Amino acid sequence: MTSRVANLCFDAADPYAQTMWWSQVLGDYHLDHDDPARPGDEEAGLIGPNETFLLFLKVPETKSIKNRVHFCLRSTDLTRDEEIERLLGLGATMVNDLRRPDRGWAVLADPEGNEFCVLMSDAELAARENA
Repeated sequence: MTSRVANLCFDAADPYAQTMWWSQVLGDYHLDHDDPARPGDEEAGLIGPNETFLLFLKVPETKSIKNRVHFCLRSTDLTRDEEIERLLGLGATMVNDLRRPDRGWAVLADPEGNEFCVLMSDAELAARENA
């Protein structure tokens, strides 16, 4: 017997705001049309490919330590650096810039401080391998 991941849960001060922010970051994740999130909800979520579900749950405390689990994102249509600029424009903050011209990544944080990484795109990796 095996298990499958039903959803990934994130603690949040404002589940609705987190859902709306992450829906801009992850273009292939969308609100549940049958049960859409609303401001003030105790939980809010996004449905992604293969019915992957991201769930944001209201908690009273703020984030106080480094995440134990985080996303590593790879842009599908922008370079790593262009994607970082896009995310900073959406309200992410730079936590640690580990970029080098030919490799590396940046650690960003969402508006509530949850950290995630932005890696080189598949196109950049392929170009590097073909060089």
